[in-house]
Amino acid sequence: MGPKKFFIQTFGCQMNVYDSERIAQILTARNYRPVDDPARADLILVNTCSVREKPEKKVYSALGRFRALKGKKPGLLIGVAGCVAQQEGEGLLARVPYLDFVLGTKELKKIPEILDNLESSGDRACAIALDGRIDPYGGLPLFPAPGGPTAFVSIMQGCDNFCSFCVVPFVRGREVSRPSQNIREEIRTLSEKGVKEVTLLGQNVNSYGLRTAGEPDFVRLLESIDKIPGIERIRFTTSHPKDLSPGLIGAFGRLSKLCEHIHLPLQSGSNRILGRMNRGYTKEEYSGKVQRLRAACPEISITTDIIVGFPGEEEEDFRETLKMLERIQFEEMFSFRYSDRPRTRASTFAGKIPEESKQERLAELQALQRGITQRRYKAWEGREAEVLVEGSSKARREEKTGRTRVNHIVNFPGASVAAGSLVRVRIQKALAHSLRGELI
Repeated sequence: MGPKKFFIQTFGCQMNVYDSERIAQILTARNYRPVDDPARADLILVNTCSVREKPEKKVYSALGRFRALKGKKPGLLIGVAGCVAQQEGEGLLARVPYLDFVLGTKELKKIPEILDNLESSGDRACAIALDGRIDPYGGLPLFPAPGGPTAFVSIMQGCDNFCSFCVVPFVRGREVSRPSQNIREEIRTLSEKGVKEVTLLGQNVNSYGLRTAGEPDFVRLLESIDKIPGIERIRFTTSHPKDLSPGLIGAFGRLSKLCEHIHLPLQSGSNRILGRMNRGYTKEEYSGKVQRLRAACPEISITTDIIVGFPGEEEEDFRETLKMLERIQFEEMFSFRYSDRPRTRASTFAGKIPEESKQERLAELQALQRGITQRRYKAWEGREAEVLVEGSSKARREEKTGRTRVNHIVNFPGASVAAGSLVRVRIQKALAHSLRGELI
């Protein structure tokens, strides 16, 4: 009998992508092989996100599609992992009778045990322990298989901030930092396998090491990674504005491999709403940190998250958010309509905004940011940029695609250029969310 086959569908953030790579690593060690078509799989795993309502709904839609496959192949195993699994637990098994197992965010290492039990007894399983500050990757092999010149590396998981709208502390747990030695070993091995750029992941990377005796803080960790041979670029996400330290700001002008880009979620431009969100900073404090970032690193690009329609958001609060967009001039923005999340304080707040009003505000916000993004991208026309080639362009296979240090996507003719190459490109044209260029 040949190896069994598995298919993983991933929803949500980069952390989920990393977790899916870890799960694939565990399954491969059990003689499973990945397939791109769920109809060919012996095991289907849906790795889920519940930070917003829309990705959560997509999970149930996907499970509905996979039900027909199980009808045709009774031996097919279907599991749900990630945030929705952690959030719903046994309730997910009750709601989806053809589901075989539920795997929480800190239970990845239990996959072999669950599969063994399913094969021997057929008993459905639910593993969702979320106790204490436990490293979910502890005891797992260090190195997920790289799929190209870039790789994600988790440095911590969980969050202690308890923003009133956010479900992360309830589905990812409290903040826990991975051992810095493990992180550096993982990055060194990725470098040996051809990875040139690593993105460090955490719900709040600024807090790395602060609650773990003997570990460096985030800036010291960056300094040590900056010295690893073969790694040309370092990125990180996400950074909480209230914890953005002077040392981290200064690192952008000091560490040669740290890319000139930071994702710094603002969420709202109204101090009243920021207070209701429990964000821990004012718009003035946020603006001051942006000014210091740009003083330390004039080329830095800043991207952000914005929520519209938070409970109690008046028209004037929304106007304050628009003013912040004009003041800060973000490179890009990820924007969302507020939706209640289970167990969060904001879900109990009065003053819910009608969906029609939220959609109108979102459309106005996005229109304003489109104009800002277009102007900032257009300013690159005629300039040169260093691009890390990631592979062939999706739109034109004869072209290559990659990213600049400030995180702009660039497409350019270059059929003979290998993935992983660092090349100089002259920017010819700015598009909506990418640039076109030519090799120098």
